[in-house]
This record gives sequence, C-alpha cells and structure tokens, in this order.
Amino acid sequence: MKLTLSQRLSLVFSVLLLASCGVSAWLQIRANDMREMEVVQGLSRGLAGSIAVNAQLTGTEEMGPDSVRRLFDQLMTVNPSVEVYLLDETGKIIGNAAPPGRLKRQQVDLAPIRKFLDGRMLPILGDDPRSENRRKVFSAAALRSNRPEVHYIYVILQGEEHDRYVAHAGINAVLRVTLLSMALVALLTLVAGWAALRWVTRPLHKLADTMRRFDTQAEQPVVPPPLAQTANQRDEIAVLETSFGQMAARINEQWHTLKQMDHDRREVVANISHDLRTPLTSIHGYLETLAARDATLDAAERQRYLAIALGQSRKVGRLAQALFDLARLEHGGVAPEPEAFMLNDLIQDVFQKFELLAQNGQVRLEAELDGNAMVMADLGMIERVLTNLIDNAIRHTPAGGAVTVAVAKRSQAVEICIRDTGPGIPAELLGKLFKRPFALSGEGHGGGLGLLIVHRILQLHHSSIELRTDPAANSTGACFCFALPLATGAAGNINSSINKQIK
Repeated sequence: MKLTLSQRLSLVFSVLLLASCGVSAWLQIRANDMREMEVVQGLSRGLAGSIAVNAQLTGTEEMGPDSVRRLFDQLMTVNPSVEVYLLDETGKIIGNAAPPGRLKRQQVDLAPIRKFLDGRMLPILGDDPRSENRRKVFSAAALRSNRPEVHYIYVILQGEEHDRYVAHAGINAVLRVTLLSMALVALLTLVAGWAALRWVTRPLHKLADTMRRFDTQAEQPVVPPPLAQTANQRDEIAVLETSFGQMAARINEQWHTLKQMDHDRREVVANISHDLRTPLTSIHGYLETLAARDATLDAAERQRYLAIALGQSRKVGRLAQALFDLARLEHGGVAPEPEAFMLNDLIQDVFQKFELLAQNGQVRLEAELDGNAMVMADLGMIERVLTNLIDNAIRHTPAGGAVTVAVAKRSQAVEICIRDTGPGIPAELLGKLFKRPFALSGEGHGGGLGLLIVHRILQLHHSSIELRTDPAANSTGACFCFALPLATGAAGNINSSINKQIK
C-alpha cells in the first residue's frame, strides 16, 4: 500500500498517540491500584495487632486448630474481604479458616512481614496463601504466648471475596472517568495533530506542486521566492524551497542556453555550408569548362580559368583552416605561451603583410603609437588577433578609407584599438558579435569566424574584446579594442612577469 508523506506522518502520529495513551492508561490504572493498596494497608495497619491482643488468644495456653478456626471465622464474618492466618516462627501456616482445598501455600515469606513490622514505606506486598504466585497487601503482628517461640498473625486485606466483588462490580467510577477523559484527550490530540500536520506539510505540498509543474513544463521559468519570505534561514522547508527555486532557475537557464547553442550550431553549419558551396561551385564549374572545352581554349583562357579555380580553392582552404583553429581553441587543443615582445615591432610586421592588399584596395594603413610598449603574451596568437582584425577592416573599408591601429598605455596594461572607416557593423548583428549566431560575414571572407577566433584567443589571455563607437571616425566604421599586460624591460623582471602571468 503506497501512502503519501502526510498519510505516513498521520499514521505514525496516530500509532504513537494510541501507544502513549495505552501506556498512560496502564500507568494510571497501576497507580490507582497502588494507591488503593496503600490506603487499605495504611488504614488496616493495626488490624493484626488488634487480633493479637484479643483476649481469647492471649489467655489461651494452647492454640488449638479448632479454637483458631472459630476465631478466624468470626473475624472474617465481620469483614469478608480479609483472610486471617496464623504463622509459626518460620512462616509455616499453622492456623487458618480457608475452605478445604483452597490453600495453595503452606509457608509464607517472612521478609515482607519484617519490613511491615519495621514500619517501611507502604504498600508492602506479601505472599497470598490462596495463590501460588500472587502477592497482596497485608497486616501482620507478632503473637507472644506462654511458649518461647514467636508466632505471627498474618491478615490478607484484599482476599478472594474482595477480588470476586471487584470482578463483578467492573470498573469503578474514578477509573471510568479517568479512561473517558483520556479517550477525549486522545481524540482532541488526534484532531489537533492532524491540523498541525496539515499546517506543517502545506509548504511541502506547495513545493511538490512546483516540482511537478517544473517537470512537466520545463521550458517555463521557475522563479525563486522573494528574499523577504525566506529571511528565516532556520526554516528548513523555506530554505529547501528557495534552493529548489534557484536550482530550477539555473537548470532553466542552462536549458535555454543549450537550446540557443543548438540553434547557433545549426546556423553556423548553414553559414559554413553557404560559404563553402559558393567557391566549391565555382571551382567545379571552371574545372568542368576546362574539361569540356580544353581543345577550343587558348593558353590565356586556360590560365585564367585555372587561376580563378585556384583562388577559390585557397578561399576554401582558409575557411577550413579557420574552422580547425577555432575547434582547437575551443576544446583546449592549444595554450598560450607568454613571452615579452615589442608591440610596435609586431604591428609593423603585420602592416607589411597587408601592404599589398591595402594598396590594391586603396586603403591607408595608419598607426597611432604611444612609445614602444613591451607586452607579455603569446606572440603567435596576438599576431593572429591583429591579422584577423586588420584583414576584416581592410576588406570592409571602401577605397580612399583608412585602417588605424591605436596603442595607448594604461597603468598595468596596453590598450590596442583597430578602427576603420567602413560601413560599420549592422545593427541587427551587434548583439551577436563574438557569439556563434554571428558565424560568417555572408560575403565569403569569413569575418565572423575570424572574430570568434580573436575572441577565444583573448579569453585564453584573460582579456576580452569589445566594439566601441569611435568619435575620431565621425561615428562611422567599426572600432575593436582589447588590452594586454605590460612587461618590464629587464630579463629578470620579464621572467617574473611571465611566471605571474602563467599562474
């Protein structure tokens, strides 16, 4: 049988309450019996002594069985609840008024009698001669006669007649009221306990409903409760609810991130497929032309077709290499190896690499340097960063424009900005820069993929790149800025700075 948490708590609470009530009732009955025995024994403490000083026994030289039985019969007639016995010095019963066959013991333990005679705390229980193992309250007194040995008057205060009457009379009024009150208390406690359990488990039910809704509607955000509602950090359920809300919010955020990454991946694949399809189609078309018209083409046309196909092949190769480099950067295939180098020398080398391309596009390459800064970074990776940014800037700058590399020293770093006078970044792509949705430029140059490589390289250098609006360019074009740490000139300081950067 499967029960809910509330049902299990209610069942356990009910069982414990009933068990507690049962134990309490038993203790109450036991205490009532002990109290009754104490009262009876206390009131009848001197009964055996009164019998002992009875003239008929005291003046008797020889206590015969018949005289003892007649005396005991008279006493038990006056008080039917008592049973009187005469014991010798060893506790053996030498006189009684019990009906034939009713006596189950022939000897009584004298230890309780001695306690009674010494005035110990009541109640004191002694052996019942009419039972093999039962013990009852009694009254006892020493009986001294002309003989040297000591006898005892032993009186059972709650004899068989008392037990028979109690069995027929049933539960007395006091006990009946006690049991009734305990039953009423148990019922009220059950009702109060059920209400308390409902109040205690209500937040758990609410949390369970929230968890079920989160499980069935995972795309809907689960907002943690306000801090004011969970200010008491000692409330475990409130802390659990807040923790689940925060966990659910993180899971929801990660779920949306995964969906966005999947969407980005699909878009990257689509963009790459588009940029690959164009040069591959061109290569295939020119090769087919060469194969079909080889006999009719002159040498000049053949060389022109081959040059176009070769150029498209180089474009495919650059794109494949860029994809390979990005995959290695993103999956930890490469790690930067910092070293100290002069930034101005690296910028000059990169300018020489693009001098011919800039001249063909009628674009000026300019540098705004702030002294000769020595930086600490991976030389090859930073060269790739400058190469990608300047290449993108030249390709997107119209004839007559300029591409400027500005270097400015800061307190502990050098800031490098590459700006152009081109059309700038479209507004719809501003939010997608350096993210997977902005995979390629759409013009076949791989600009977007180059920006992803730049972004990842700078992340490995614990730096970042950002797009700024450059007032010097009259708010046209694009301006990408990043920073690199400064390095000291001395060899020892350089090594120290390298170790610090690696750590």
